[in-house]
Amino acid sequence: MRASLGCGNPVNVASLHEGETVLDLGSGGGIDVLLSARRVGPAGTVYGLDASLDMIALARRNAEQAGVTNAEFLHGTIERVPLPDHWVDVVISNCVIDLSGDKAAALAKALRVLRPGGRFGVSDVVVDGELDSECRRVAGQRIGCVAGALPVAACRELLVGAGFVGMRIALTTDHGDGVRSAIVQAVKPAAGPGLEIRPMLQSDAEQVLAIYQAGLDTGQAGFETTAPSWEGFTAGKLAHLRYVAVDTATDQVVGWVAASPVSARPVYAGVVEHSVYVHPGCQAHGIGRALLEEFIAASEDAGIWTIQAGVFPGNTASLALHDRLGFRVVGTRERVGCHRGLWRDVVLLERRSAVTGQ
Repeated sequence: MRASLGCGNPVNVASLHEGETVLDLGSGGGIDVLLSARRVGPAGTVYGLDASLDMIALARRNAEQAGVTNAEFLHGTIERVPLPDHWVDVVISNCVIDLSGDKAAALAKALRVLRPGGRFGVSDVVVDGELDSECRRVAGQRIGCVAGALPVAACRELLVGAGFVGMRIALTTDHGDGVRSAIVQAVKPAAGPGLEIRPMLQSDAEQVLAIYQAGLDTGQAGFETTAPSWEGFTAGKLAHLRYVAVDTATDQVVGWVAASPVSARPVYAGVVEHSVYVHPGCQAHGIGRALLEEFIAASEDAGIWTIQAGVFPGNTASLALHDRLGFRVVGTRERVGCHRGLWRDVVLLERRSAVTGQ
């Protein structure tokens, strides 16, 4: 207990189940690992990760004294987790991520080791707005764990940027001086077997643009005939709302979804237009639906209240997909543009969030 300083109970936050595999980031003396090991039972496994060899040795002694055999302690940092991709069902942590000097990397690694649909449940410290250095120093002398604490909005932004969806940040204990404990929960996007949805990276450029071009070649995806350069593509898309679907067996990108702002005016800050494309050899496999479902969840987490799209009337598969996911037809722009020598109508679709903007 003396070697297990924390700010909450991530074991309860994560709602662990029998047989699950769990990773505790910054496990210290191992108390949360040992509690988690009891929750997941003999069929489950719990990993504790810590940068201190002394703490790992202590945690192993504690596990041996407690008779726990389904726990393993690893040496490493939370920014470089020594586990394979898609290895755990749940990531927990107790007042450690706020101490990281590279929180974006720590969250990216947590997402990497989680299986699709996996849960992220941590207890951590946040601050109300921006605290000056003196306030942080005073608060840190009293409660510790304050130096790297972020405001809630910044925490949410980092989670979205890492690729998590379904964020929930609930403030708990008020420590004074603008410092609060918080429960942070999120989910890795779920997809079908052998499929992972993650944020789009620059290294995906060639595959993303190839899928874009293949869609344009059908004559049903848009008025353009040639996909833009990567620079042109990224310039028109919101950085925090771009995702790819990846075949986990081949690491091949099989689809993508991205959003563009509809206007620079503040009143339209929560309104975007999206595009979703699937590799022509992978259609009718539910990839488009998986991408769009996770895009909707991520957009709501990012404060988007309206998603718009324009679809050719002949693209019946796209119209049906959007209808199933709550988009409604708001009108048709008749003969709005000439495409390959023909004047084309565009059906305007819109989805208004029932969560954001209410």
